[in-house]
Amino acid sequence: MSESFPVESVLKVRVYYEDTDAGGVVFYANYLKFMERGRTEWLRTLGVEQSDLAKREGQLFVVHSLDMSYRKPARLDDLLTIRSRVTRIGRASIHFAQRAERDGELLAHGNIQVCCVDTVNLRPMALPAIVRTKLESLQE
Repeated sequence: MSESFPVESVLKVRVYYEDTDAGGVVFYANYLKFMERGRTEWLRTLGVEQSDLAKREGQLFVVHSLDMSYRKPARLDDLLTIRSRVTRIGRASIHFAQRAERDGELLAHGNIQVCCVDTVNLRPMALPAIVRTKLESLQE
């Protein structure tokens, strides 16, 4: 498949006290939560509700792998921009490139692969046709 997906989703996330560690900076694992929200909202803009996929299709997305790099800390009350872009789609997977920024400054970035699995046995299965169609329509 082509690996050119120009559409980027942008989500604004405010840092709350609960997101910070004892040093007053965003705890590293919370960037993963912010990015999860970014992917979820990105799919929602395409008309894909993950709860509906689970109920109607018996399928859900789970994180298969990720590669993260942290550059600079975010702090309490910062307004972060989470940028999400699909870089590749596979038979049963979607690969995302994601960034957390503050005022255009890169704080963290990662590549996250999610896999589509059956809700009962959690085994990989092909992406639902409706999801694949919507993703492929975004390719250049």
